[in-house]
Amino acid sequence: MRPKLTIALAGNPNSGKTTIFNNITGTRQKVGNWPGVTVAKKEGRIHKFGYDLKIIDLPGTYSLTPFSIEEIVARNYILDERPDVVIDIIDASNLERSLYLATQLREIDCKVVFALNMADLARTRGMKINAGKLAELLDVPVVFTVGNKNEGIDDLLQQSIQLAESGTCAPRARNVKYSQDIENAIEGLQRFIEDKTDGPQPYNTRWVAIKLLEDDKIIKERILQKDADVGLEILQTTDALRKRLEERFDDDPQIVMTDERYGFIAGIIKEVQTTSTLRRVDISRNIDLVLTNRFIGFPIFMFFIWAMFQLTFSLGGYPVQWIGSAVGAVSTIAGAVLPDSLVKDLILDGIIAGVGSVIVFLPNILILFFCIALFEDTGYMARSAFLMDKIMHLIGLHGKSFIPMLMGFGCNVPAIMATRTLESEKDRILTILITPFMSCSAKLPVYIVLAGAFFGLRAGTVIFAIYLLGILLSIVTGRLFRSTLLKGRDAPFVMELPPYRVPMLKSLLIHMWDRSKLFLKKMGKIILVGSVIVWALTVFPRNIQYSVDYAAQINRINDTYASRLETADDARKHQLESEKQAAVSALVRAQQAEQIEKSYIGQLGKAVAPIFAPLGIQWKGGVALLTGFVAKEIVVSTLGVLFAADTDQDSDVLQNALAASGMTPLSALSMMVFVLLYLPCLATVAAIRRETGSYKWMFFSIAYSTVLAWVMAFVIYQGGRFLGYS
Repeated sequence: MRPKLTIALAGNPNSGKTTIFNNITGTRQKVGNWPGVTVAKKEGRIHKFGYDLKIIDLPGTYSLTPFSIEEIVARNYILDERPDVVIDIIDASNLERSLYLATQLREIDCKVVFALNMADLARTRGMKINAGKLAELLDVPVVFTVGNKNEGIDDLLQQSIQLAESGTCAPRARNVKYSQDIENAIEGLQRFIEDKTDGPQPYNTRWVAIKLLEDDKIIKERILQKDADVGLEILQTTDALRKRLEERFDDDPQIVMTDERYGFIAGIIKEVQTTSTLRRVDISRNIDLVLTNRFIGFPIFMFFIWAMFQLTFSLGGYPVQWIGSAVGAVSTIAGAVLPDSLVKDLILDGIIAGVGSVIVFLPNILILFFCIALFEDTGYMARSAFLMDKIMHLIGLHGKSFIPMLMGFGCNVPAIMATRTLESEKDRILTILITPFMSCSAKLPVYIVLAGAFFGLRAGTVIFAIYLLGILLSIVTGRLFRSTLLKGRDAPFVMELPPYRVPMLKSLLIHMWDRSKLFLKKMGKIILVGSVIVWALTVFPRNIQYSVDYAAQINRINDTYASRLETADDARKHQLESEKQAAVSALVRAQQAEQIEKSYIGQLGKAVAPIFAPLGIQWKGGVALLTGFVAKEIVVSTLGVLFAADTDQDSDVLQNALAASGMTPLSALSMMVFVLLYLPCLATVAAIRRETGSYKWMFFSIAYSTVLAWVMAFVIYQGGRFLGYS
């Protein structure tokens, strides 16, 4: 049996940590949430060098000071789960910033390996790092890596395994040495803790003393939980020491200790890093001269977004046709094999028509997520926030708020969760309220169906305009809320622009697939169940009183054509057969249409029809919009079930059915705008409740977005009719 080791990957955001994680684990990843929080947890298992390795990708953080959920999660995992080794991914081109987290990891007293990543970028900037000297000074194994080229990864794992199996504890000599006053306070508090507590301690007592002097609330709570009386004595002693240090330095001890860590780091850098006097060409800076230019940067950004949606529609059109043909073939085979029954109707008209009408858009979803992953992995996502900063200030936010909004193009749920990175509570709430206006991938199939049916070659541009409308309305809404409900000063904007990198295809595909899996999971759960429910509402009640005796009329047509076929020649027989089939098909479709109108879903549709009629949306479209509250993809599956009755054997594509239903391009545009803006899906509503901690904001978001959707769709439809469009 192979020995098992757990390796945790820590590091700053944009240090290449996720790239290295993807390189090590490949597709052998499991994504979930950390216990008790909604921060994504990634882990992968591999067999390497005779070991079973569990790789944990910790959230990216700049420090282990527990200010954000990500920092708390990363620190708690290292402290409580005690992985065999922690690999600290260090951006070699920005050593000073990266070493701050490294010094904190060393103070925890865990086994650490430093991975000097992006070594190639450091070299192009004229930086030379003496890895041997760094390892000697810090007594930590140091390995150079280039994550996006898969260089040094095996060496990194071998060093980690060797350190894990060494059996030696982390040397105390690696600790940061503070000034004499602080060191005296640390040592005094450390001795006091050891005297007051019995037996082995869960954490290194020097680290606990440092955290207490930094006024770490989580450590203070844990000390009180362990033994309230002893904990109170320790905290009183800590307060006295903190007060003494504050008087000595005329500043908060935490700030003083942070400054001294950076002083320690500056000394290390002087020892291990040299910069060539030869000025190298900074490729990222030269690219930014164009892409973040004050005049042409924003038009370039808008072009990239337009190209993304144009590519999603045009390139995705070919595999969509292939999958559509496959779904049609499955339906034909199932129809030929299964005997006539209610079960056959369920499989053909419920499951295949409902789920099949959505799954055909998987290629479009994949392309969209690939483009978003491309923005992230190249470093352009941060530039988009920089470019949008001035526009975001119009609504009292800063460019950093645009990143969750841009993520909303993929899915609103993680986008809303990403607002945690915003420091101001009002900024967070305002960003959460306007993020649902960013059109998520679940709405994309609705746009593709309607735009493809009514706008032809202009479909990609129309879809881009819908997304742009969402951005514009989010700006207007944000300005309204900032000046009424969420008054406050504009927050300053300082955001790091990571260097541009050539993305790895493997990493892009992993990111794309991770997000697309959610779409496929909906197929097997929400959309399948929703399609079956919609189908059931269309076929019940069974005892419908029809306005016409369709069976008698079909028999009459058969009898009429039977006598005519007996006397006709061969050429005439073929024509008569076609006429008979067309007449019978027309009656069958009429019967199915009347049956759906008198079904439960038809009754519901007639009830809500007056609400949607001023928007140019038929009752079937209204019903589809109601079902979209569960998941927006169900809008398409509902249309697939309801409009199946409007198609014949030669035209069973949903787009053709919609085009033949009486819907016009103007009413289709109205429906697309309504889908863009109206109440978020169930998962997004739950995320709004969870992240705001308030039912008030959740219900407000539902009401405001739905009213805005109705008003905008009304203006577009009625305004278009007034201008003579149809």
